[in-house]
Amino acid sequence: MYIGSNVWSTIGWGSIIYLAALSGLDMELYEAARIDGAGRWQQTLHITIPGILPTIIIMLILEMGKIMNVSYQKILLMMTGSNQSVSDVISTYVYRRGIINGDFEYATGVDLFRSVVSLIFVVATNAISRRVTETSLW
Repeated sequence: MYIGSNVWSTIGWGSIIYLAALSGLDMELYEAARIDGAGRWQQTLHITIPGILPTIIIMLILEMGKIMNVSYQKILLMMTGSNQSVSDVISTYVYRRGIINGDFEYATGVDLFRSVVSLIFVVATNAISRRVTETSLW
């Protein structure tokens, strides 16, 4: 249920980004490919995907920064006593430990660790992307 609601809430923004990338592609490339006998699948493989690959890579790098973040509000709303042991994530643990139990130092440390891991993911993904495709954030 959580995955479905997350996909539903983010699909609009992703669609806007990828449609904007598609609108930047040169239509003459598609016309030339049709004249050369390329079908839709071949046009997709040889024109569309390479044309929007920088956008895909930038979106991947940005999403890697959010890999450790979850919408803990949704999880808290769906969490019950019977499913707490399997639905607990770092964000809900930090919330319970810091806000409910009042252990602010420990909760801050756990959340700082989560942020550092996310930063490492972004930097590593950016470095790999720069080496493989020459597309990166910085």
